[in-house]
Amino acid sequence: MSEADTSGPSILHLDLDAFYASVEQREQPELRGRPVVVGGLGARGVVAAASYEARRFGVFSAIPTTRARRLCPDAVFLTPRIDFYAEVSREVMAILRSATPLVEPLSLDEAFLDVRGATRLLGSGPEIAVMLRRRIRAELSLTASVGVARTKMLAKIASDASKPDGLLVIEPGTELAFLHPLPVRRLWGVGPATQRKLTDLGVTTVGDLAKIPEHVLVDKLGAAAGAHLHALSQNRDPRPVEPDRVAKSIGHEETFATDRDDRRALEQDVVRMADRVAGRLREHAKVARTVQLKLRYRDFTTITRARTLPEPTDLAATIGAEARDLLDAADLRDGIRLLGVTALQLEDAVAVQGQLAFGAGTGAGAGGTHATERDDALERTIDAVRARFGADAVGRAAHTTDGRVRTDRRGSLWGPDDEPADPSVRSPAGGE
Repeated sequence: MSEADTSGPSILHLDLDAFYASVEQREQPELRGRPVVVGGLGARGVVAAASYEARRFGVFSAIPTTRARRLCPDAVFLTPRIDFYAEVSREVMAILRSATPLVEPLSLDEAFLDVRGATRLLGSGPEIAVMLRRRIRAELSLTASVGVARTKMLAKIASDASKPDGLLVIEPGTELAFLHPLPVRRLWGVGPATQRKLTDLGVTTVGDLAKIPEHVLVDKLGAAAGAHLHALSQNRDPRPVEPDRVAKSIGHEETFATDRDDRRALEQDVVRMADRVAGRLREHAKVARTVQLKLRYRDFTTITRARTLPEPTDLAATIGAEARDLLDAADLRDGIRLLGVTALQLEDAVAVQGQLAFGAGTGAGAGGTHATERDDALERTIDAVRARFGADAVGRAAHTTDGRVRTDRRGSLWGPDDEPADPSVRSPAGGE
């Protein structure tokens, strides 16, 4: 081609197939061809990923692990290794960015790409999709499904339709013929409540929706939702691929295997979670102005408590201290089933460093009233050790009330009568 092709389908949505389970099958060849389920293994665990061998038995993500065991008792059940999956994800994203800098990751296993600027050198959008799938298979022994279209929404729908290990191209002029027969729930923004309202209007497919005048949808759904869905039904989706999309938050939360009412044990969990959150802040060169604690009780009531810091931080010492203060003020009632720590109001660490005359490190001085230069040096040493020897090589410990220090091999902490948390619910990737 003599010039970049801007008319053909050039928005790609790439989705790794059964990512967590596929990584485990890659790492353990004896699991290949066998049903593999990754998720929380306790009584309250949920499935995070299921191999296609397990899906044949009706096992899918988000169903309870106990149900998955009944559906497929011969499956291999594994606890997620989120940090390792994140490392593999970074390798995938590096391959994608070798084709174009316009890569918008959505999670560890999927991303949008805009390849219009790469077509002169690398070929058409579909040809680039073929190249990327081949590289991911050859270099990482993983498979990916890709949708190629002129809009993000349609590219996403196409990748879903091509699974597993497929490629689907929606050519210009065929978009509405592909889109209109689909169930209306395939559109972004159509959840159960919206679908019920659309059913009242006689809408079951996207084509049905496209026939409804916009003012009727606005009256039924509200101005924003009505206009949004009317546009999508016509494949009008002007949203660009945003490679520099800023995460609104970085957090870590876990559902426990059994309800916890031991405040000391919960404080130790807060320390461990704060360490994970701070590490991801530094990884993304961000600092946070607000720390939030999330608690879910036995009856599923959920509360959040937040505190804004005097200065932004990326230090576990500061985040942990604030989160523990919030926990100290909270009523544990009859037990906690879920605990989470989240960093909010994120800012660029380098920019903040320039604003703080006496900042310590990248966003450190950024540490607020609890921060010290020693904290900053220690945490960045921990980062260096983890980068060289792996995420589980070292962790932050905390003293128990009797003066002892307890830590598991991951840096998790618990008392002598407690059990480690069941990682059935996690938000590892950051950005909500």
